[in-house]
Amino acid sequence: MCAGLSAVQFTLAGNLPAAIASIAVAAVLDSLDGRIARLLDATSKMGAELDSLADAISFGVAPALVLYIWRFDGNRVGWVVALVFAVCIILRLARFNTLLDDTEQPPYTKEFFVGVPSPAGGLLALLPLILTIQIGHEGWWSSEPVVMVWTVAVGGLLISRIPTLSVKTFRVPASMVAPLLVLVGLLAAAVITYPMMALAAFLVVYLLHVPYAVRRHRWLAHHPEAWDVPPRERRAIRRAHGAGRRLGLRPPIRKVAGAARRAVWPGRRNGDGYRAGALVLPTDSTRMRRSVRRPRGWRRTGLRRNQSRPRAGDQ
Repeated sequence: MCAGLSAVQFTLAGNLPAAIASIAVAAVLDSLDGRIARLLDATSKMGAELDSLADAISFGVAPALVLYIWRFDGNRVGWVVALVFAVCIILRLARFNTLLDDTEQPPYTKEFFVGVPSPAGGLLALLPLILTIQIGHEGWWSSEPVVMVWTVAVGGLLISRIPTLSVKTFRVPASMVAPLLVLVGLLAAAVITYPMMALAAFLVVYLLHVPYAVRRHRWLAHHPEAWDVPPRERRAIRRAHGAGRRLGLRPPIRKVAGAARRAVWPGRRNGDGYRAGALVLPTDSTRMRRSVRRPRGWRRTGLRRNQSRPRAGDQ
């Protein structure tokens, strides 16, 4: 809460990079406070209410005031846009608190947020300001109409029911711990060296992950057998359900040993709808046995009746 309110003070003093950094620090603290409370066995109902109040101030009120002072100062429509964004944050937090008490939700819903979470929403609203600081001059991305539309759009994502991935349920395999530590070190170096660029890249990547989260949520909703299994078993379930057939892919091609390279020879269709002269066999074992047992005459092999076969030395 103090970090969020400090962002407003930095904006009034004209230090916009410090204002963005304060809200980013508030987002980091928001991701740690719950885990620290659970580690210390200090969770309480009062702590949960304070967490929601701090989120409303740090990611709703503070970004709205930063945007208003930076771009909408003296604009009545801009003040309405700032109010809409702050209200969307508060509504999103209220819905989040009510969903915590809902025990009838499927187990897979713990892996997702309903809508964009408030820390990500507060930083996404500041993306035009971040780009302006990084590029060094204003452009179309920082014009009043674009910032207004962007702020309202982010507010819509906050109160929407679009699923987004939850980092709280993310588990790192033991084999990926070392690469992850290296990646975290590189990200820390990038944040220290190019803070605005790194933050803008993170926000863009976060937006790009939304279609994947929607697709994963839909798949889990239609496959209850994958709700309580690890990711490796989920991949096996996807393969078992024929992900390739859903994408319209053909089954793997199998050829008769020693046959020519032409895929299909002219032939008639039998009762199974299979070309009698085809060399590409279906994956069904019954049809495969039928086609292998059928003798191939001179018409099916494409040879004339009186044509002599080439010798081995002529090839």
